Amino acid sequence: MNFTVPAEWAPHRAMWLGFPSHAELWEEDLAPAQAEVAALARALAGPGGEHVKLMTGSSEGEADARALLHGVDGIEIVPGAFGDIWLRDTGPIFAKDPDGALVALGFRFNGWGGKYELEHDDTVAAQISEAAGVRLVPHDFILEGGAVDHDGEGSVLTTGQCLLNPNRNPGWTDAKAQAALADALGATKVMWLGDGLQNDHTDGHVDNLARFVGPATVACPMGFGRNDPNTKAYDDAARRLGGLTDAAGRKLTVARIPSPGWIDNAEGKAAPASHMNFLIANTAVIVPIYAEEPGRFAIQALEHLFPGRQVIGLPSSAVLTGGGSFHCITQQEPA
Repeated sequence: MNFTVPAEWAPHRAMWLGFPSHAELWEEDLAPAQAEVAALARALAGPGGEHVKLMTGSSEGEADARALLHGVDGIEIVPGAFGDIWLRDTGPIFAKDPDGALVALGFRFNGWGGKYELEHDDTVAAQISEAAGVRLVPHDFILEGGAVDHDGEGSVLTTGQCLLNPNRNPGWTDAKAQAALADALGATKVMWLGDGLQNDHTDGHVDNLARFVGPATVACPMGFGRNDPNTKAYDDAARRLGGLTDAAGRKLTVARIPSPGWIDNAEGKAAPASHMNFLIANTAVIVPIYAEEPGRFAIQALEHLFPGRQVIGLPSSAVLTGGGSFHCITQQEPA
């Protein structure tokens, strides 16, 4: 059956959002991360024009979420069970079947190549599909939602570093991967990029590297500062994108967005911070901010790309300590 994954800028009936719920994972970053996610929820439910389905993963997390968001309209708290908040990767990818009915595409999940296998993460897709009231369509291969980006017309962006990594689906070639994405996601054109960000435990998810922002238009970062650790990867991605056409045969327009530059992680190495982890809501675009100056430049650049939506920058440094940001902890439910 041919499915179509709508573009993220298409209308949503809801936005799923994971709420930090496990003190043993987040430790001293739990309260700051909860505050950042609560701010994201308020922005989505307010200027973002979304019905937010905030999924909690423990009774303690549920209590914290209710305390932080009491009285905020447009936010539905959905108690659930998950290892952690990365719903983009553990949850389903919503799609439309040939009759236009919404379905939830489920995939196997192995903790980003066996790095972080946590209890309940392999059940999140089924939980969300049941709560959304849509049919779950399971697929017997490993795929995380953050590894692929869609234009709603059959084009899929991905990276070879992730999709062809033997820690996911051993023996996959680009041809086998393309066949699997065609069958599962309705992909008629797979657009391959190379390596993702340094120190990214996802092995190069594309939603930190390049994103569709409109038909035949892709945003990708440009290095910020002399010591930006990912300048070569950004420039390689831009070069590859500049030579590609989409599923409709249109040459891509490539928009460069300033990166956050070097952002320290807890070990003093470069954290995988990216403005590409923005989230396209119904009436806003919400971009994670890690440092004031590059964040301001990124907001200005995105305002040109999304003239019909308010671009909102919100802090995401605490969420980043868990390894990702706003796009990683959400999943849109198309209208």
